[in-house]
Amino acid sequence: MIDIGANLTHDSFNSDREAVLERAWQAGLSAIVITGSSIESAQQALKICAAHPEKSLFTTAGLHPHHADDWSQDCAHAIREIARNPAVVSLGECGLDYFRTLSKPDSQRKALRAQLELAASLRKPVFLHQRDAHEDFLGILREFRPHLNEVCVHCFTDTAQAAEDYLALDCHIGITGWICDERRGTALVDIVKQIPADRLMIETDAPYLLPRNLPKAERPRNARRNEPAFLPYVAQKIAEARGDTLVRIQSLSETNARRFFRI
Repeated sequence: MIDIGANLTHDSFNSDREAVLERAWQAGLSAIVITGSSIESAQQALKICAAHPEKSLFTTAGLHPHHADDWSQDCAHAIREIARNPAVVSLGECGLDYFRTLSKPDSQRKALRAQLELAASLRKPVFLHQRDAHEDFLGILREFRPHLNEVCVHCFTDTAQAAEDYLALDCHIGITGWICDERRGTALVDIVKQIPADRLMIETDAPYLLPRNLPKAERPRNARRNEPAFLPYVAQKIAEARGDTLVRIQSLSETNARRFFRI
């Protein structure tokens, strides 16, 4: 399995990051793509990758919409330079987030457009974030899609219509432990059945979205912190929803991730 999105630079991992990585390999993961959601986190992610050359660790590089008010030409230049490193396999995480609106919507749209332009010029895949901003996000994505390589709408939690819209644009869909949440993820159980096998990828979005089907005996000391080792529980729920086997979901999602990120 490949975890296509883990925020391993998050400070909740500072005290035991090495142990977290070791547990991931023991759980059967073959690679992890660390999410770079700011200049600082992408730079830190590269250091983590460099410290483990024997492992399949990669990273993205981008500016999350929460930080979009900070977008500048200096930021664009920094991302371009970071993206020269072979460990950087995608631009992003970038997108729109109107749920918290920690940056102004105008700033978010400007930063998203700029990063899609950058991804197009670098011929890199893009790792996208969208929450409560589907219409604006879809409009911008439709405009840029002909110029982009592969596109993943990560941590998908939206409606069936939104999924159809993204699939119509030949996007991949990233599914997290949200699908394991019997309170909030019930709609996603039906939606995941409609995702073509060659467009489905899985992720933890660690340390967020701890799978609620995780047995109590395996819950971490920090009872709410997710980590890549728990990816099999996301895959298991997807397999149940699709009426498929765990082995097949693990295999097809890994194949898709390797093709998407070229790893």
